[in-house]
Amino acid sequence: MQNKLLIFLILFSISIFAQNAELANSYFRKGEYEKAIVMYKPLYQQNPIRRDYFKSLLICYQQIEDYEIANELIQHKMKLFPNQVYLNVELGYNYQLQNKNNEAKIYYDRAIELVRNNPNFGFNIGQTFRKNHLLDYALQSYQIAKEKNPKLNTEILEAQIYGEKGDLEMMFNSYLDLIEKNEKYYPSVQGYIASFITDDKYDKTNILFKNFLLKRAQDNPKDAWNILLSWLYIQQKDYGKALIQEKSLYNRNPLNLDRIKEVGVISLENDEFATSKNSFEFIIEKSTDQKLNLEIQAYLLQIENELATTKKEFEKVDEKFQDLFEKNGINNSTIDLQIAYAHFLSFSYNQPDKAIEVLNEALVFSNTKFQKANIQIKLADILVFTNQFNQALLLYTQVQTNLKNSIQAQEARFKVAQTSYFKGDFQWAQTQLKVLKSSTSQLIANDALDLNLLITNNTANDSIQDALRSYAKAELLAFQNKNNQSIDTLNAILINFKGHAIEDDALYKQAELLIQDNNFIKAEENYLKIINSLPESVLMDDTYFELAELYANQLNNPEKAMEMYQKIIFEYPSSIYLVDARKKYRKLRGDDIQ
Repeated sequence: MQNKLLIFLILFSISIFAQNAELANSYFRKGEYEKAIVMYKPLYQQNPIRRDYFKSLLICYQQIEDYEIANELIQHKMKLFPNQVYLNVELGYNYQLQNKNNEAKIYYDRAIELVRNNPNFGFNIGQTFRKNHLLDYALQSYQIAKEKNPKLNTEILEAQIYGEKGDLEMMFNSYLDLIEKNEKYYPSVQGYIASFITDDKYDKTNILFKNFLLKRAQDNPKDAWNILLSWLYIQQKDYGKALIQEKSLYNRNPLNLDRIKEVGVISLENDEFATSKNSFEFIIEKSTDQKLNLEIQAYLLQIENELATTKKEFEKVDEKFQDLFEKNGINNSTIDLQIAYAHFLSFSYNQPDKAIEVLNEALVFSNTKFQKANIQIKLADILVFTNQFNQALLLYTQVQTNLKNSIQAQEARFKVAQTSYFKGDFQWAQTQLKVLKSSTSQLIANDALDLNLLITNNTANDSIQDALRSYAKAELLAFQNKNNQSIDTLNAILINFKGHAIEDDALYKQAELLIQDNNFIKAEENYLKIINSLPESVLMDDTYFELAELYANQLNNPEKAMEMYQKIIFEYPSSIYLVDARKKYRKLRGDDIQ
């Protein structure tokens, strides 16, 4: 009984202690330093070895400018733990906060001297300098430690400090020196550099990094330079240049085609069909792996389908699918191909009944729950395509149940929301969408956020919701490739619900469909109506960008395109289109940056 009571008291004490620490941290984050001091003092007194409690308490005293108590706290800590040499830095910094720079320098120099005598102190002292924003001293600590003991790995820490100082040349050189020393550091270096790189190839930092890589590749060829160049080009959406680097890597060491495939898939997802096709054809030429070749053939047919416009071209795609099945059979090894074929049959070739037959046959050959889920999702998509909503919802829900927390389950949940939206059940759609805001798939999370915003914006002041129901019907018709009917439905919305919140969405969606039908002048009119008549629209930056694209690519009016891109650059600096707008504006202006 006594033992149980003792265990209870210990657990209770730990719980109270944790709650006090959490409360102290909360006060600290809010800037309520005096309240935080009251909580941190007993925590530190009970655990003087805890550096986090000490540091937080010290910062609190410094924030309320009680430097004398802060000094006493440091001195007390130095007496308790004389071997904690970093405290010299803390003491010096406390003097610096009081503008007593001469006293501060005494302790900083003492810390540096300690590193000279024992280079192993360099990490602890350097880190303390860095946390107190004394970057030059931190750098000096690491450099002296390295000089005294060349076996110490301080390069990454030095490179990070150069980055914090804004000395990007030294930062890049330091990181690349580390790879020069050992290529195993490549993944770490890429991770550190990623925060400095944008998707704008005209960005000065991107150009600087690219030039450093090109020089290194010329002076001392290494796979790492090509890999980093490929990665940089992919960030900038220069997929053709990325492919050149990957081909160079493969030709140097022809063992694995995964990186070539990755470039092909990424470029396909971004509608860069020429690069994607080039990547996949290279794989077909080099690979002897039947499974890989079959997968790549499916990608090539997807590209051909995306580019097809005439009945004859679609018939040719169908023939090629049939040839692949004739050569490889209809079995478990061709399930992905069967799913791709069913998508083609329904959404491009307008044969949904045959597509359903193909998928039902594929279900027979599936032998994992993931294969089955992929088939069920595609089958449900086609059921939505044919207005069989209840059966589709049942299949999506089965995937959610059978593969909880998986990407497939999240995709199925979004499709439940989308299908409910098509049906006009907006409340249930939003219930699903709210869960998906934290999806592990950024694409699903973004799609969920967009659809939730659309529903919220158009139901807030409309209890009847007729406008949104009509718009959802138009979106369903577009999903079903019934563009003319969708355009007509949107016309009715623009007449019947003029001045309603849905008006900008209807104009924008209709313009998208008009472009698909090559009715570019009418699409331009829609975009201009949004700009001129609905200036408060949340779609304004989207509209400027799409209108710029229309002028640049279909209406052959580069001057107007530049004007629209400029609108985004100067008036919508937080727009997701900013980088692309800047890039495309510079290209139209004739900037020559490779």
